Amino acid sequence: MEATNILMNEHRVIERVIATLEIVTGQLGSGQAVRTGFFIDASEFIKGFADGCHHKKEEGVLFPAMEAAGVPREGGPIGAMLADHEAGRVFNRNMRAAAERLVAGDKPAVADIERNALGYTRLLRQHIMKEDMVLFPMAEHVIPVEKQAELAVDFERIEHEETGEGVHEKYLALAEALEREAKK
Repeated sequence: MEATNILMNEHRVIERVIATLEIVTGQLGSGQAVRTGFFIDASEFIKGFADGCHHKKEEGVLFPAMEAAGVPREGGPIGAMLADHEAGRVFNRNMRAAAERLVAGDKPAVADIERNALGYTRLLRQHIMKEDMVLFPMAEHVIPVEKQAELAVDFERIEHEETGEGVHEKYLALAEALEREAKK
């Protein structure tokens, strides 16, 4: 289904940023010099792309379509994915707050950055695997074929009307910049 392929392609971009976050967090934890603003930029990517573009499509389009096809929100995979989304938001807010404290000179904030950055990466790796291996195949099975094409159209609407023209590309460029920085 085109809609789940779009979401899986976005997962690959998110995984690239997660990998950079793991690398730079490891460097920070081992005392290497890193640009502290890296974590603010990574947080911006998470908020703008993972949450703002990607999760918005899932929460606003895919999950309601699955519910309409009979998959319950509570006590099932949709509820679990929504809980993961919220837990990711908490990790991201806490990582950003700690990064801002570190930029302001609060050296003990390093531990908070590490805890939240690595908590986020662990959560998202598992979350992505559950969506790719369980939730998306389930969606392809339960959503009627005649409704599946509508999902991709709705994704496009979110991409251009709600998120904003060029925003997706902005975050792809940020992902590439974070990757380059992590490989230095």
